[in-house]
Amino acid sequence: MPENRINIGVLLGDPSGIGPELISKLLSEKITNDVNIVVIGEKNILESGDKISGKSNNLKVVNNFDEINFNESNKFFLDISNGKNHTYTLSKCSKEAGKAVIESLNLALDLAKQNKIQAINFGPFNKTSMMMGGNKHSDELHLMAEKLNVKDFFCEFNVVDNFWTARVTSHIPISEVPKHIKKDNIIKPIKLINEAMKLNGIKKPRVAVQALNPHAEFGVEENNEIIPAIEDAKKQGIDADGPLPCDTSFITAFKNKNHDCIVGMYHDALQSGLKAFGFDRGVTVQGGLPIPITTPAHGTAFDIAGKNKANLEPTLQSFKIALTMAENKFK
Repeated sequence: MPENRINIGVLLGDPSGIGPELISKLLSEKITNDVNIVVIGEKNILESGDKISGKSNNLKVVNNFDEINFNESNKFFLDISNGKNHTYTLSKCSKEAGKAVIESLNLALDLAKQNKIQAINFGPFNKTSMMMGGNKHSDELHLMAEKLNVKDFFCEFNVVDNFWTARVTSHIPISEVPKHIKKDNIIKPIKLINEAMKLNGIKKPRVAVQALNPHAEFGVEENNEIIPAIEDAKKQGIDADGPLPCDTSFITAFKNKNHDCIVGMYHDALQSGLKAFGFDRGVTVQGGLPIPITTPAHGTAFDIAGKNKANLEPTLQSFKIALTMAENKFK
C-alpha cells in the first residue's frame, strides 16, 4: 500500500450509540480502500460494532502508531484498551462512555499535531456522556480547538447534499443574539466557509447571507452590520449575496440552487431549514481547525442503537468530505 496516501484517523463514536456499528459498515465500503485508515479505540467496542453490523473487517491491530506500516496494509486498528475490557450498556449515557470517547479523541488530536494523520472522521459523540466523562467544554468542537491550539475564529459547518451552512452565533439564548451581530463577527464565518468549500472542491463558492429580522427590513442590523459585511466580503473576492430573508432563504439558495452555502445569524434560522430539507443526510464539519474533522450530524440515536437500523449514508458522506478536503489541503 502506498505510503504517500492521506492518513485518516477514524473514531468509533460513543460506545452506547450507533457509532460503532456505523464505523464497522463504513470500513467495508470501497472508498476506504483508497486511503490509509487508522481506527482508534477500544477493541471490544469495535468488536461490538462488528457483531451488530454483521461485518468482519479484519483490521491489523497495533498498540502504538509507530507499529503501523502502510506498505503492509491500508487499514489498522490502534487499540487503546490497555488491558481494559469494559462492557458499555447500549442506549445509556455514562461517565465510562464519555471517558472512552475523550481518550480516543485526544489521541487522534495528538497524532494530528504530529502530522501522522491528516484528517479525522468520527462516529457520533454524546455530549452528556462526554461531560460526565470530564469534558469541560460546551461541545467537542471547543475541546478540539483548545487541544489543537486554535486561536483564530472557528465554527461548525452543517452540510446536506453538499450544501453548506455556517453561523455567526451558535448555542446562546436568542435574547443575546443581536448584540453579536456586528460586521466583524459576520465576515469571519463568510470567509471561513468560503475557504472550506474551496478545499471541498468548489472553486468559486456562491455564499448567501441571511438577514436577522423578518423580511430583512424590520430592524437596523441589516443596514448597519450585515450589508457592510457582505460588501467587505465582495471586496475580498468572495461571491457573497444577501441579506436573504430567513423564511425563504433555503428555497432561494438550496432548493433553487442559486447558492452553494448560507451564512446565518443564529442557530435555528439555519438548522430549521437545513434539517427540514435533509435531516437524515446531514454532515457536520468542524470548521477553522488545522485539519478536516467530520462526523454525521444525526447524533447517537439511542432509540435504535444495537438494532442494525442506522443509515450509513451520512457517515459515508462525512468520510468523503474529510478525504476530499485533506487531499486538497495536503497534496
